[in-house]
Amino acid sequence: MIESRIPSSRIGRLWQYSGLATSMAFGAIGETLRRAGGSQPSPGSIMFSAGNMERLVAKLSKMRGAALKLGQMLSFQDSKMLPDPIQNVLQRVQDRADYMPASQRDKVLAENLGPNWRDLFSTFDEIPMAAASIGQVHGAVLKKTGQPVAVKVQYPGVADSIDSDLNNLSILLTASRLLPRGLYLDKTIANARTELAWECDYIREAECGARFRKLLEDDRVFVVPEIISEASGKQVLTMERLSGIAVTKIQTFTQAQRDWIGTQILRLCLREITEFRYMQTDPNWTNFLYNSKTDKLELLDFGASREYPAQFITNYIRTLVAASHGDRQTCHDLSIKLGYLTGHESRTMADAHVTSILTLAEPFMDSSPDVYDFSNQTITNRVRDLIPVMLRERLAPPPEETYSLHRKLSGAFLLCARLGSRVRCKELFTDAIEKVDMSED
Repeated sequence: MIESRIPSSRIGRLWQYSGLATSMAFGAIGETLRRAGGSQPSPGSIMFSAGNMERLVAKLSKMRGAALKLGQMLSFQDSKMLPDPIQNVLQRVQDRADYMPASQRDKVLAENLGPNWRDLFSTFDEIPMAAASIGQVHGAVLKKTGQPVAVKVQYPGVADSIDSDLNNLSILLTASRLLPRGLYLDKTIANARTELAWECDYIREAECGARFRKLLEDDRVFVVPEIISEASGKQVLTMERLSGIAVTKIQTFTQAQRDWIGTQILRLCLREITEFRYMQTDPNWTNFLYNSKTDKLELLDFGASREYPAQFITNYIRTLVAASHGDRQTCHDLSIKLGYLTGHESRTMADAHVTSILTLAEPFMDSSPDVYDFSNQTITNRVRDLIPVMLRERLAPPPEETYSLHRKLSGAFLLCARLGSRVRCKELFTDAIEKVDMSED
């Protein structure tokens, strides 16, 4: 990890984005001249030159916040949506994990916990154990109880600069033509604005975590950390420290363990949709930890948790059920009810949309094997192949609920694929649907 001061004022952050736009423009000019003088033609856009990608990595690593959130929403946790150079930039920024210096960190802690915040802890690790898009996490021990805790400290200026950051990003992305046409960037940015505001409110996140802790209190598999309210505030969140390891970082899993983890993650995802109608929508794989001593899965990061309207989620479940039976007409009709389609699309667009639904629901389909092997899945590739048609011919943006819901569901599938899980998906789906009252309309 690299220590790097986070620009905290709106003017300072605007200056950084303006500087990025200018440097990328000059980089594009330089790339044009380089190609003009070369004997071999260079492939790809001049905006995607190696120099410009390095500029993006350096600047976004420094800025954090809205840029990383928007990138995650655009990629749907999948490398198939964005151009490869942009996806590589986002991955490198995540891996680089810049963290703020002690002076900035201590100011945030003092503003939230008081000037004597260190008195709450017998020990406090100066170097963070993790750094993410809007904050960094420090290990500590509570002085009062001796309990090991994790203290999440938000980067200064991120919450106050959401609107200006996203507006600046919109201008940069539109002017530079870095993204494919048809992504409904304005709608995506509006959703990023809402979700980022949620994630920057650690009081809300504490409440969401407590709600999930209650929902899962009788579940024998999942553990939700306890929030330490006396050491928390709007920009500081302290919780019990979990000892599990991110499931994608463990290389010694047996096939049986991989199958079990994939099964449990999909079971939770289906419970969130059908039973809770309340979902932790961040699909980041590092939010799932495996504790080998307890044989449990530990859950992190509830800032993006949200409810879904009853009518929307009921029709969404009906759509999944129709897709599981291969019923294209019902999928089409329900897509109009849900707002995915207007009813005036071309046949090509309507067919592509319905095919994407059936593809996404493939693990649950009557025609699928009882045990679905995610190591051989081609779901993401087939959906990717449909994206150009849907981007080109879609008449209206998808309903706002889609951005988080599909990101989480596709993220769960991709995690199962990463683990190579073999899951009894049809059985999980049937069990989940049996508990649903779909009488409301």
